Amino acid sequence: MNHPMRTVDDHLSDILRTVRTLAPLEIDLDQALGTTLAEEVTSPVPLPSFDNSAMDGYAVRAEDLATVPAKLQVLGDIAAGAGRTLAVGPGTAVRIMTGAPVPPGADTVIPVEWTDGGTVEVRIDRQAPEGNAIRRAGEDVSAGQAVLPAGTPIGPAQLGILAGVGRRRVLVRPRPRVVVISTGAELVEPGAPLEAGQLWESNSYTLAAAVQQAGGEGYRAGIVADDPARFLDQLDAQLLRADAVITSGGVSMGAYEPVKEALSPLGTVRFERVAMQPGMPQGFGVVGQDQIPIFALPGNPVSSFVSFMLFVRPALLKMRGLAAGPPYSVRGVTAAPLRSPQGRRSYLRAVLGHDGTVTPVRGQGSHQLAALASANALIVVPEDVTELPEGSNVEVIPL
Repeated sequence: MNHPMRTVDDHLSDILRTVRTLAPLEIDLDQALGTTLAEEVTSPVPLPSFDNSAMDGYAVRAEDLATVPAKLQVLGDIAAGAGRTLAVGPGTAVRIMTGAPVPPGADTVIPVEWTDGGTVEVRIDRQAPEGNAIRRAGEDVSAGQAVLPAGTPIGPAQLGILAGVGRRRVLVRPRPRVVVISTGAELVEPGAPLEAGQLWESNSYTLAAAVQQAGGEGYRAGIVADDPARFLDQLDAQLLRADAVITSGGVSMGAYEPVKEALSPLGTVRFERVAMQPGMPQGFGVVGQDQIPIFALPGNPVSSFVSFMLFVRPALLKMRGLAAGPPYSVRGVTAAPLRSPQGRRSYLRAVLGHDGTVTPVRGQGSHQLAALASANALIVVPEDVTELPEGSNVEVIPL
């Protein structure tokens, strides 16, 4: 109890020094969403690979439209995907569909809306310059051009270009697999009847969802009562599928703290007080033969969630091969006066408005889950500040 508290920044620095970026692996493209690209991807061919029409209409020679309206003979149709095309000569046109290859001799495409839509002979009412409505080969990407650098998070648009350059498999850093274990003899699963002294367990749902939102794969491992031996059994069983483990509860200074009792003797997990509110009791280290990171978070719902945002989320970013550090923050102006304990960095739940005003929610207790659910931001109050008047400029972490 006499040890000085660690700062939030020091605790996060230790975590980021310990956590390793996941090794790359090759996976099918349809499994790549949310992973991080671990190779530079280039295009083997130009994109598009041939001149093609940007719209439905007629492929013609611009010089045949020197005066309009002009009437041209229609030689036939070219659909998207056509392998053989018709050559366009003087006084002729070819009906062409969007994406179809531009035929030899044609140098412009006239939208069907500028014509009478004829199939044997077409009347064209407007002129167009050469190249009108034609997508040129290599216009998007040239052959050999890099389309995505290593370190790119793969979202829908990135999947599209990977498929567009013909990749079926890709080398990536995978989404971290994170197991969440809740502890507490008072906890029961939602939906079960409550007996005296019991609570419905919520932390694992919150934390597993936060893992998913941070780009990982979250797995709930169920509830462990206040029994260190049972906790270790559950932990050992889960390490086979985990890149990281999060526990909630069992890390405070009192009796019946199973996580602390089970992990302290290992010598690889540190339990300490961090100068923050909520979330002062924290544990972090590695467990198992593969040195799996474990985040031992406090049991109060708000404390565990705030701790996740400050410490676990940056660690998951590093595991994914992305830039990692303190949470992204913006500046805001308080809509009410604030109070904070001396010597601790406070994270007050608040609503950040579009105009930059930030209003604390009613109920700042670390157990008040409903108040957290109504918040979309955390107001950061530094350790050496105990009071802030309304209208103060503050750091705000969007949630």
